[in-house]
Amino acid sequence: MKNITVLFLLSLQVFAAQSISQKLDKATKELMSSSAAYSANLTFFVSDNAGNLIYEFNGNKGLSTASTQKIFTAAAALETLGKDYKYTTTASYNGNISNNELVGDLIITSNGDPTLGSWRYEGYKPEDFQKKLLAALKEKSIGKISGDIVIDDTYFDFQTIPGGWPWDDLGNYYGAGVWSVNWRENQFDLNIYGDKFKNFNIDLRGVKWVNQLKTGGNSDQSLVFTAPLSDAAYINGTLPAGKTTTVSGATPNPPLQLAVEIEDALKKAGISFNGKLITNSQNLLNGQKIISSPKNNIFFTYNSPELEKIVFWFLRKSVNLYGETLIKTMAKEKRGEGSFEVGVDFLKNFWKAKGIKSEMINFADGSGLSPQNYVSARAEVQALLYAKKQNYFPEFYDGFPTQGNGMKMKSGTIKDSKSFAGYLKSKSGDYVFSIIINNYSGNNVSNALYKVLNVLK
Repeated sequence: MKNITVLFLLSLQVFAAQSISQKLDKATKELMSSSAAYSANLTFFVSDNAGNLIYEFNGNKGLSTASTQKIFTAAAALETLGKDYKYTTTASYNGNISNNELVGDLIITSNGDPTLGSWRYEGYKPEDFQKKLLAALKEKSIGKISGDIVIDDTYFDFQTIPGGWPWDDLGNYYGAGVWSVNWRENQFDLNIYGDKFKNFNIDLRGVKWVNQLKTGGNSDQSLVFTAPLSDAAYINGTLPAGKTTTVSGATPNPPLQLAVEIEDALKKAGISFNGKLITNSQNLLNGQKIISSPKNNIFFTYNSPELEKIVFWFLRKSVNLYGETLIKTMAKEKRGEGSFEVGVDFLKNFWKAKGIKSEMINFADGSGLSPQNYVSARAEVQALLYAKKQNYFPEFYDGFPTQGNGMKMKSGTIKDSKSFAGYLKSKSGDYVFSIIINNYSGNNVSNALYKVLNVLK
């Protein structure tokens, strides 16, 4: 009797799986036969929690992932670096301290902390860092600095933007590059009334603007164009008339921006300073000597939040800066070279070692902003299933937003691409899924994909 009961339950599960599979097939074919999908490509894969196939449609086809690419980077970083990993920023000096005067340079260096000066973490905001630095200077009895403020931004290489990122994205906040010393998530906010500039939230010293904005429409349709180490900035597009809109852009020189704000903090604190603001990247550009940080003169050490907290925001708010920093960090920590090329290769080999076929994970970056990422839905499900078995899974899972009426999933959007990948607990079963569509011509692509995924409920 016991064996008969087990066989009956197994039969019910198989029947339910077949029923879900048939419904998914019907919904998927309806999607792909719609006029909006006339020239679209789709990759779709669904399994149960054990990895058993429920349904697939072109499951091995590689398409541009958009931000579901972040699941690969987040899980690899948690495993490679550890969920308690912290970034470190230090202050040191060369020369000597005499009679309350630093006769030498104040030097700030970091190993790429993407949260330095971020507004997302309580106790880690820009003013928190500045207060702690000023307290450390006071403890050293430094009331005057006769040298320069030097930002040592040499930990990573000097390519701040991954190859393949669209030019239209680079100057906007979500296209901010990665530096060895990041600050305020390498982002600035510009308040604009109609098409006229009002003010900036920070002092972008020396940046010259070309404003070709026009008023029109009911939403922000502007684009900001800045480039790393450039003092020229451009904004175009349209903004609503008669109201103030906040537009966020990518800071062209975050290390220098940090130096500017340290200088301001020193003056407000009554610490005398009349020197220059220097970054080592600018020294390299000008053919000048790198000013290194003397390890025996470090007097201030500042740690970032734990990696698990960084990964939470990386997934929850899709912060591209975090993904590209993690790519360089894994490259530097494990291969000794903090570059995108080495980091992307490391990421691909990490997942190959977990059993994912290399043909299905053609990575171009760590965040998914590059349209040159080509990944299959099967590969994303395999990564999600792997992460589910690891001790860091609670922290990984916590970062996934809840969308589409109960689906715990990461979404992705870039031009002509939309994706969802994640986990679903429903009446019909527990599922792990990924769906990616490219070149869909309608405006309601999210609703079209939700219609398919809702079958799983």
